[in-house]
Amino acid sequence: MGEKNSNERQWSDIDARPIPAWFNDYKLGIFIHWGLYSVPAWAPKRSSVNTPGEAYAEWYGSAVRQQNGQYRTFHQKIYGESFKYEDFAAQFKAELFDPHQWAQLFQRSGARYVVLTAKHHDAFCLWPSQHSWNWNSVDIGPHRDLYGELSSAVVGKGLKMGAYYSLLEWFNPLYVKDPEAYALKHMIPQMKQLVEAYRPSVLFTDGEWEHASGVWHSREFLEWLFTESSVRDEIVVNDRWGKDTRGKHGGYFTTEYGEVGYGPEGQLLEMSREWKWEECRGIGTSFGYNRNETLNDYMTEEEVIHLLVDTVSRGGNLLLNVGPTADGLIPVIMEERLTQLGVWLEVNGEAVFGTHKWRDNQDSEFVRYTYREGTLYAIALRWPGKQLVLQNLRLSGDARISMLGWNESLSYEETTQELLIRMPAIAIDSVPCRHAYVFKIEGVR
Repeated sequence: MGEKNSNERQWSDIDARPIPAWFNDYKLGIFIHWGLYSVPAWAPKRSSVNTPGEAYAEWYGSAVRQQNGQYRTFHQKIYGESFKYEDFAAQFKAELFDPHQWAQLFQRSGARYVVLTAKHHDAFCLWPSQHSWNWNSVDIGPHRDLYGELSSAVVGKGLKMGAYYSLLEWFNPLYVKDPEAYALKHMIPQMKQLVEAYRPSVLFTDGEWEHASGVWHSREFLEWLFTESSVRDEIVVNDRWGKDTRGKHGGYFTTEYGEVGYGPEGQLLEMSREWKWEECRGIGTSFGYNRNETLNDYMTEEEVIHLLVDTVSRGGNLLLNVGPTADGLIPVIMEERLTQLGVWLEVNGEAVFGTHKWRDNQDSEFVRYTYREGTLYAIALRWPGKQLVLQNLRLSGDARISMLGWNESLSYEETTQELLIRMPAIAIDSVPCRHAYVFKIEGVR
């Protein structure tokens, strides 16, 4: 108990730092997993493994070393025993990568920030890190500063740019031998170089689970980040700073495919307190591109829209992942889902961006709520029929109700416990959007 209380005290000043306001307002980000693993681009079907992580294509470099596993069987069949994971570096060319095209797509999706894997667990960097000689995208493979190019394009479109950074490195001899020495001599200097070279607005760390935050020296790094770095007022960080921090300490809390994570006994973790949080997940069942997935493995347009609505209504952000191919193209189905989400947000964005969780958020199985400055947004996840019935709402005398994308006010009736909103008679071709419909209620008491 004493050790736990001491750890809580050590993190208290970091935990007390307010989340920069922009992060809560922006709501939607694009996650990008792209690297050497995009060359084999393979993972087992989610239905054939026990946990979501076993179907992550970006774990290919580690999983392929496991005897008798599905990854190893695939690798031996396609590439042969003598072909090593490191050999994929020469095949990772990114020859069709157009950062401006990516940035334009992300802007069209309605996203407000972007987070790219600057370095995943295999330690391959997408920028010319002097701490990873000949193991970065400038020294080998594409011979391009992939992170830097995308960062410039994204910021040029008015979006914020973030960096994913793995604390651990699977194959680093120093990490395997002495994790604390690795953190002090390699990890922290590399993170500082990344921050000062590109000034990201988000630092999404990962791979924290193998050691406590004290071994990683996470708190010391965060003190530098929040007091001395060039992004000290702007930057947002997550909670993945040690096996003792997930859902407890750091910046915003994270969920992944709906889960906080797993404890040392394999138990599911929970968030320790009410705090800003973000859900991250792929459009499919993997973060890195997985050629083994088919249409049924991808979210539908409706599922993507409903995921955003549900997440925002519960106070969270959504970091929706795409996995580009090794040559630098975003798969068409992912492009389509982002474009469809953007079309919905063109009509309904005011019910998402800059809003807050409402006090009585879910009193119906198909209605979600957001709130901003005296205006309540009721978001119906299906067409209500002749009327929308909302519970326990009281309106002022000058209240007004409208549907976003429809210019006319809607009539309504109040009873003791219900608000009955009469739906307009709209021709099918005139419905302003699909899959979720926003009712703007001005004058809620």
